[in-house]
Amino acid sequence: MAEAGKTILGSRMKIIIPVIFVLGILAAGMAQENPPAQQPPAPSVGLPVGAKAPSIALRDQFGRTQTNDTLRGTSGTILLFFRSADW
Repeated sequence: MAEAGKTILGSRMKIIIPVIFVLGILAAGMAQENPPAQQPPAPSVGLPVGAKAPSIALRDQFGRTQTNDTLRGTSGTILLFFRSADW
């Protein structure tokens, strides 16, 4: 009689363990966070197109002072600020 009880319990455990496993996976999937609400747009950086740039006076890599006037070309001016890794 004890042998019959062990086989019934063993066969039930073979069913219960996979069911618990599947339920755990489903619960984990349902517990994931929802995507965040739409974030506000990032603030604009820089000047609007066509706006006049403020006056600047900065030293270049050769130690010469550069201003708006010395940098101005025939089609306008583009400034690129590059930060090297050793700053």
